[in-house]
Amino acid sequence: MNATIVLADDHQVVRQGLRRLLEAERGLTVVGETGDGLGVADLVERMRPDVLVLDLMMPGLSGLDVTHQVVKRSPATRVVVLSMYASDAYVLEALRNGARGYVLKDATAAELVRAIRSVLAGRRYLSPPLSAHTVEAYERKVRSTEVDIYETLTAREREVLHLAAEGLPASALAERLGISPRTAETHRANVMRKLGLHGRAQLVRYALQRGLLAVQSDEPTSSES
Repeated sequence: MNATIVLADDHQVVRQGLRRLLEAERGLTVVGETGDGLGVADLVERMRPDVLVLDLMMPGLSGLDVTHQVVKRSPATRVVVLSMYASDAYVLEALRNGARGYVLKDATAAELVRAIRSVLAGRRYLSPPLSAHTVEAYERKVRSTEVDIYETLTAREREVLHLAAEGLPASALAERLGISPRTAETHRANVMRKLGLHGRAQLVRYALQRGLLAVQSDEPTSSES
């Protein structure tokens, strides 16, 4: 049986390499690709692939929130996250949002293929040296804490949060999402209020802590601890 795959990574050379790698494997076919986090869920909903191979750090919307959207809009699609981060916290967030696999970017080609075949067979796959036991222990710890306010944000509010943290002004943010600048400002104000944030520096710091943005050398800094 042939399995279909969509690739989502903001580096074209990475997508090209992944396409060549996967299409050289028997029974795997790449049917679509994108480099924009905001467009991934729409593409997946249209193509209905068996597997989405997704970069954790995407422009427009993080891989974590993309996973959340994809699982809701195309439940049969298994998500395999590609990441340079081996932290248990990132793995947990990916799994909590519905990912079935988590593969480190320094993994071998054979390991990525193994991960894809594992999720196609209905199993979860974590790239070594990630420990399922450690992740489960971390998950138990998180379940014992208070409700995560981030989980109360709507899908549109998460998009606004990500784009605002990337530095887009209301006008550009509105154009990107196809809404009015006033609506964009309203969403941004709601996000800031819900999360208790004040100013872009705090917004960027929050997005970095949540794993929504990759660390950038030009990120806003603050003397706050």
